[in-house]
Amino acid sequence: MSATAATFTAARRRARTGGPDDGPKLLEHVLGWTLVVVVAMLVTQLHLL
Repeated sequence: MSATAATFTAARRRARTGGPDDGPKLLEHVLGWTLVVVVAMLVTQLHLL
């Protein structure tokens, strides 16, 4: 197997589409956006903006 074929095979194995398989990454993303919304609400409630 040539280097190009090996690289293509490795890249094809990684490139999977079909939805979020990684639960912790999805949870981290949702919690991050929740934190952003909570901080934005706090800033507006305290009239800091």
